[in-house]
Amino acid sequence: MLELTKENFEEEVLKAEGYVLVDFWSDGCEPCKALMPHVHGFEEVYGDKIKFCSLNTMKARRLAISQKIMGLPVIAIYKDGEKVDERVKEDATVEGVEEMIKKYI
Repeated sequence: MLELTKENFEEEVLKAEGYVLVDFWSDGCEPCKALMPHVHGFEEVYGDKIKFCSLNTMKARRLAISQKIMGLPVIAIYKDGEKVDERVKEDATVEGVEEMIKKYI
């Protein structure tokens, strides 16, 4: 999974062609940590169809706010640089995330 930073976010997500999944998380977010191994597992299954990335919002707070990330966890899908879907907080479940991925492959 590609680690995003405020330096590479634009290039890897906003300028990317096709679908990009971004896992927005932070060190203090226990639900984020619980979800992360599942998201890594989805990359093994769907990684040939969607680019998987993660962003630690603690290290890129302004960037997260600019992407309208107000609570965590957030799993978002971008297409050609535009956010097209996301699962937030209670909706960011293993089932919810996989269902969202399947919608775009």
